[in-house]
Amino acid sequence: MQLVGKVAVITGAARGLGRAYAEALAAEGAAIVAADLNDCNDTVAAVELRNGRAISTTVDVSDTASCEAMASFAKDTFGRVDVLINNAALYAGLKGARFEHLDEAQWDRVMQVNIKGTWLASRAVVDHMRESGGGSIINIASLAAVFGLPYGLDYVASKAAVIGMTRGMARELGPDHIRVNAVAPSAVMTEGTEEFFGEKFEKAKSVIASNQLIPRNLETEDLTGTIVYLASDSSRFVTGQTHMVDGGSWFL
Repeated sequence: MQLVGKVAVITGAARGLGRAYAEALAAEGAAIVAADLNDCNDTVAAVELRNGRAISTTVDVSDTASCEAMASFAKDTFGRVDVLINNAALYAGLKGARFEHLDEAQWDRVMQVNIKGTWLASRAVVDHMRESGGGSIINIASLAAVFGLPYGLDYVASKAAVIGMTRGMARELGPDHIRVNAVAPSAVMTEGTEEFFGEKFEKAKSVIASNQLIPRNLETEDLTGTIVYLASDSSRFVTGQTHMVDGGSWFL
């Protein structure tokens, strides 16, 4: 197992990709801190069912004190923090529109959670990672950031910012042996994606798959291997990179 002795904090861990990341990292030996505004008991139960270790905590990533409490809880419980997955984001439930008609309050909230939340969660754990001798921060971006998803400019802009933040953070944190990478998936077949596309979900699935070199839809298990790699020492000399997991939709 690649992550024995490591402690991983995962935001947005109540369901979907966050839960899948928790299960995958726990299967490799990591202790999991599942954090979300919503209840993470199901995620903890899924990890424990496979004899893994996990605890849950409530976090609002857009709030400084909440992020600091999350990081302190992880350190106090498990003694260290080695991995942070910045997965929490507004996506499901967003109301798409032409850019000039997007709701301003929604725009502000997307930026607050998707961009500021990534910054605040990272800032909260970084000193704990320094104490541990290094670590890995994995920011979840999106194919939308480079493809330019229409009718979702708020989401597109936020995920493009995540890629830029990844590069800047990697340059700053390299001397501390803290690696910072991004993962940019295409639409993953989760509850959130179904909610995002709504009644157009089946059509969207077909269109997305047809535009990929590997013509099928992305499932959570297609993504977890990349996450485990970036969390582990197998990627110890990889930083500042955006890893496209999109079936060959886009080349960086």
